[in-house]
Amino acid sequence: MAWKPTDIADQSGRTFVITGANGGLGAETTRVLAAKGATVIMACRNTAKAQPVAEAIPGDVRVAALDLADLASVREFADQQGEFDVLINNAGLMNVPFSRTVDGFETQFGVNHLGHFALTGLLLDRVRDRVVSLASIAHKQTPKLWIDDLNYDNRRYQRNLAYAQSKLANLMFARELQRRLTEAGATTRSYAVHPGVSATDLFTRTETPLDLVSKPFITLIGHAPHKAAHSTLFAATTPDADPTTYWGPNRLLQSQGPVTACPSSKISRNPDLLHKLWEESEKMTGITYKF
Repeated sequence: MAWKPTDIADQSGRTFVITGANGGLGAETTRVLAAKGATVIMACRNTAKAQPVAEAIPGDVRVAALDLADLASVREFADQQGEFDVLINNAGLMNVPFSRTVDGFETQFGVNHLGHFALTGLLLDRVRDRVVSLASIAHKQTPKLWIDDLNYDNRRYQRNLAYAQSKLANLMFARELQRRLTEAGATTRSYAVHPGVSATDLFTRTETPLDLVSKPFITLIGHAPHKAAHSTLFAATTPDADPTTYWGPNRLLQSQGPVTACPSSKISRNPDLLHKLWEESEKMTGITYKF
């Protein structure tokens, strides 16, 4: 029988930190966890937008400022957190025009991967249970990982490939984090999930004419945001979920369906690249993990 949110046990006494929780999958995840008794910290760049969302969700839901495009903000947020149970790296940008973060990173890679890499490293000693990182089926759309030019310093920017690279990095990060946790004998676990395809506001922020037609089209082939959040909720709450499995829907080219084990690209399983991406991420962010 397919997993469903009603299978989630009571989460009273547990605290979840969710990045980008003011809309889309983050808000859906917050709603379900709060209904199960959890305390949820919505870590969002735009707190003014997040506050009314939080107030509309029954339960213990709090808002905290976090801008993943600014490592100073990441450090400030981390400094304010005590121990908690689950970190959900949910926030993301998709197919946006070229720009750079406060720290000079290409924005999609900087926000989607490096911001979360830094955040997780700064918080890892306070995470009691697990880290869940959202990748994407788009990780298969890049033919390689440009390990020598992750920041688009020496190649032409292609927004779709930049997005694919950032989501590939999310998947590789989650896997390498789990490997290192296991090697260190830690009980903390790291999960990689993907939500399939869902008509969230990610499809309206590309600043192209596609913003007008993407959501209606995606609605036809994907599944609703509350269903797209299932893989995150499964990985965040299922006690015996395998952290070495890539979890997500697997119907219609992985665009929808119940949560199950999913295939991933050969690149995402390359141990040499996993190691190199980790090393480069530490260099770029200045964050060195301590296990």
